Amino acid sequence: MSERLVLRHVKRVNEEPADIIVEEGRIAGVTGPGEGQGERVFDCEGCYVSSGWIDLHVHAFPELDPYGDEIDEIGVKQGVTTIVDAGSCGADRIGELAASRTEAKTNLFAFLNISRIGLQRIDELSSLDWIDREKAVQAVNRHRDFIVGLKARISKSVVRDSGIEPLVLARKFSDETGLPLMVHIGSGPPDIKEIVPLLRSRDVITHYLNGKKNNLFDEEGRPLQVLTDAIARGVHLDVGHGTASFSFQVAAAAKKHGIGLNTISTDLYRGNRLNGPVYSLANVLTKFLYLGYSLEEVIATVTVRAAEWLRKPELGRIQTGGPANLTLFRVVDEPVELIDSEGDRRMAARRIEPKGVVVNGEFIEC
Repeated sequence: MSERLVLRHVKRVNEEPADIIVEEGRIAGVTGPGEGQGERVFDCEGCYVSSGWIDLHVHAFPELDPYGDEIDEIGVKQGVTTIVDAGSCGADRIGELAASRTEAKTNLFAFLNISRIGLQRIDELSSLDWIDREKAVQAVNRHRDFIVGLKARISKSVVRDSGIEPLVLARKFSDETGLPLMVHIGSGPPDIKEIVPLLRSRDVITHYLNGKKNNLFDEEGRPLQVLTDAIARGVHLDVGHGTASFSFQVAAAAKKHGIGLNTISTDLYRGNRLNGPVYSLANVLTKFLYLGYSLEEVIATVTVRAAEWLRKPELGRIQTGGPANLTLFRVVDEPVELIDSEGDRRMAARRIEPKGVVVNGEFIEC
């Protein structure tokens, strides 16, 4: 028989105290505080517990430069139990990324880059010859358990003279495979007003809070009509902070006008993990606490909402019989400096600090 693991004296995000019992990779019970019994007991006094954090936008193929990193460095070591690689690999190398899951503790899924070369180059959509329909469809059919969507980076430095055509092709691939699109937005052309109307329910706009000129808000901070129309169609908004794609000013405007939150993600890779301005998912979550969102709102974006988008709702719940994927964290009341992608520095009064995870039943301290 396997040992029963007990996380004693945790708090749910709604402040409800509890003990959580884990056995054979599942949640065996949720009891009152101090009531859980088992062979391995961890006193978690002062810690919150949520279902395991999900980061919907990372880059976890370490060979790629600059956009690569080790799976567990941006996963369990950050308090994150599930990560989704956002298009590091196209059809040429997606099999290698899928195989790398066996060496990691962190759960891994991926968006398939519609360019077969993926991020071997950072202008991967500048030649339409690299957009190979047959190879993309074959890759999706081969890795249906792993690929959750298609990724198209539609900004000037990526598409160059290809314009909007890569997104038109991506839309056709989406229709053929039944998978949603994640679309990276940034500097134009193409103009944001050309891009967004091509997106449908469950498609994802990532980097929606970027501070570039080609963004989703006007000069007064009001959402553009294409954004409000997209939200009405069911298009999903994802933060995707990244090195150059999150603005405090834009995020404050979005909150003021009731836009978001769907999912908070990092666009994390080695460079912006070590040197900022991202550092970790906890750091990005802290920025949204600073902006005035409640702890429950913030944590929901990386648990229940992310799990629902993945169509894996069990990953976003803590319930008896469900998978034991959990994140333990503290909210520490001490000043912390935060920086956005524009170099705007803010002082916050508290920060979120991960302390450990239970991933597929195994307890790992951060």
